[in-house]
Amino acid sequence: MISSILIGTFANLPLGMAPGMGLNAYFTYTIVGYHGSGKVPYETALAAVFIEGVIFFVLSLFGVRQWLARIIPMSIKVAMGCGIGLYLCFIGLQSSAGIGLVRLDYSTLVTLGGCPTADLDANGSCLSGHMTSPTMYMGLLGLMLMALLIMFRVRGAILIGIIAIAITSWPRNSPITYFPYTEEGDQMFNYFKKVVTVHNLKNVMGRFNFDLTSKDIWIALITFLYVDILDTTGTMYSMARYGGFTDKAGDFEHSTWAFLADACCVSIGSCFGTSSCTAFVESGAGIAEGGRTGLTALCVAFGFFISIFFSPIFASFPPWSTGPALILVGSMMTSSVRNINWDYPGDAIPAFITMAVMPFTYSIAYGVIGGIFAYIILNGTVYLIDKGSRGRIHPDYSQRENWWTAVLSRSFMPIWMQFIVAKVRGREFDWRADEYEFEDDDVSKHHQATEENDESPTVILGAENDSTLGIETISIDRSEKH
Repeated sequence: MISSILIGTFANLPLGMAPGMGLNAYFTYTIVGYHGSGKVPYETALAAVFIEGVIFFVLSLFGVRQWLARIIPMSIKVAMGCGIGLYLCFIGLQSSAGIGLVRLDYSTLVTLGGCPTADLDANGSCLSGHMTSPTMYMGLLGLMLMALLIMFRVRGAILIGIIAIAITSWPRNSPITYFPYTEEGDQMFNYFKKVVTVHNLKNVMGRFNFDLTSKDIWIALITFLYVDILDTTGTMYSMARYGGFTDKAGDFEHSTWAFLADACCVSIGSCFGTSSCTAFVESGAGIAEGGRTGLTALCVAFGFFISIFFSPIFASFPPWSTGPALILVGSMMTSSVRNINWDYPGDAIPAFITMAVMPFTYSIAYGVIGGIFAYIILNGTVYLIDKGSRGRIHPDYSQRENWWTAVLSRSFMPIWMQFIVAKVRGREFDWRADEYEFEDDDVSKHHQATEENDESPTVILGAENDSTLGIETISIDRSEKH
């Protein structure tokens, strides 16, 4: 709640903030361990998260995180949004947070599911009864309902679908009930009937132990840092691009305030006993419904505030009511795949790796890492061969590759440095206008350099005209469309 207020008030972005689920699992099962069986005590792990937030704040203050968002190649930036879309869709298809169409398979990892709970084994794999689960069909019905409402441009289409399916699933004398007549169902229904409840935070709030002598805590801190910085950067940029807030410099509106607010949220979250707080990919649902300003984030914060008291109601929304929303938002975000530069393999292959790795590893950060490494290896090798041959051996990519926003002519400074420079030069400065203002001729300079490179010859290996190098120099008319 506090984090969403910060991001909405200071960054004016329609983003919901909450503890990241990937880092949640790492924090719980790897660092602290089941029932405290890990190598790091719970209080010390919270201290590591708090320190991570402080480090993030310093990095954001000096513009390091903004630089990271800028130097990531454009093809990978676009692919991050597409990969997050596939990631959301994969979550929405599963049973834990979706409609249950996809289930565990011991041979192929995943397979077609849709079987009732009675036909599952201990690990959640279908023994029989594929495509016979009533709740799965309710999820598909919710998906079709949301899609039709969106086609007719009905405001709140996703929310209407979620509420309709949830209310339908609450009666107990129904095959699609969320509260079956079992011991677990009775417990959930008794909690649902409370309607209003407030949890005590005294056991988790402010429980810090800054004993950092163990090497395991430093390993955890470093892991938190690199995973969270890539995860948050990728998510924020993808949401900003989805909402149309990005500029040609590879930056997004109010990025300085956004990263500073995010850093504060990490430390604030640790004070309440949670792992790293970050922007949620589910923010795309609000953007899809028309959210464009921080008012959306404030509405999310209000929803979090209400859920503090009405958590029995919100906790009783079945996964097959919310899963269709994830699938729909995933399809919307994946539509930007057409903006990837498929004409040049040096852009297309890293972009594809980024998209594929995210859902298959269940991690946004791993997808970004895979795409960046592939981009560096492919294009770095081409660069070295080009320089080593003095420009005689290079692929025909001069009109095909995306131009890199990291090579823009003007420097990039955080907002407080811009303020100092403006005051020194005697100029007025607007603290809210912190977008990157790039030279209008940056694009023209790139195209001009491209045209000059077009005049240089391209070479093909294995020709007979040059007996020394084994290459033939030829000229290619690049006026044709590739």
